[in-house]
Amino acid sequence: MFFGREFLKFKLYQLSPVEDLELAKTLIRPGSLFVDDLAKSKNFSSEGYGSIARVYIVCEEDMGILKEFQHWMIENYPVKEVMEIKGADHMPMFSKPQELTHCLLEIANKHA
Repeated sequence: MFFGREFLKFKLYQLSPVEDLELAKTLIRPGSLFVDDLAKSKNFSSEGYGSIARVYIVCEEDMGILKEFQHWMIENYPVKEVMEIKGADHMPMFSKPQELTHCLLEIANKHA
């Protein structure tokens, strides 16, 4: 799998500062979805994965994982809470860092 420069610009970093996009472009490397590794792994158990309080943060302007698919994931892998960051792209740590920090602190205070 390889995300090209145009995909990064228009689908993942479209609302992030240009400096972060340019850095990301210099760090582009081929990646993997680890399909073979996942096919060989054990299924998640209720005792392990199921025992963790999960919170999903929806990034309203995420073009990499569309909002409809984000909601599909939430429905199929239930979470304790759903938070939303308005105006955040796929990289909220760059596009909305204060809002992401606020969400993470709130999650830590509620669920840790």
